[in-house]
Amino acid sequence: MTKRKVTDIVEELAAPIVEGEGLELVDVEYKKEGANWFLRVFIDKPEGVDIDDCSRVSEKLSDMLDEVDPIPDSYFLEVSSPGAERPLKKPADFERSIGKQVYITTYEPVDGQKTFEGVLSGYDGDVVTITEAKKTVTLPAERIASARLAVVF
Repeated sequence: MTKRKVTDIVEELAAPIVEGEGLELVDVEYKKEGANWFLRVFIDKPEGVDIDDCSRVSEKLSDMLDEVDPIPDSYFLEVSSPGAERPLKKPADFERSIGKQVYITTYEPVDGQKTFEGVLSGYDGDVVTITEAKKTVTLPAERIASARLAVVF
């Protein structure tokens, strides 16, 4: 089973559990680190998640994963908040982050650069607009490799 396939299956299993708890499923990650595999499920809600939210989702998801058994390898399940530098993956993530500081990397250079940090000033599904220090940059959404909120100190 490929890494992508595992995350798709887990996302399908986790979504109703997470939504049933009044939470949002932000991301699912399946990674090998050293000798161990880690299945990470990131959840959130507007006021932030707490340990009880993570514990409830972890218990229910663990039971579901034991029942369905979609992962052939041994792994560690971690359920947590996406943190202050939350990834932006879905259209709703970009829409709700307009006006916030973001960090974006692209697959290939746009105007000679591959990393952009500034205020997300627009998103229409096809184009992301970022206002950097003294300029505005428009990035085609399909060229974005990764995007996340950026913490400003």
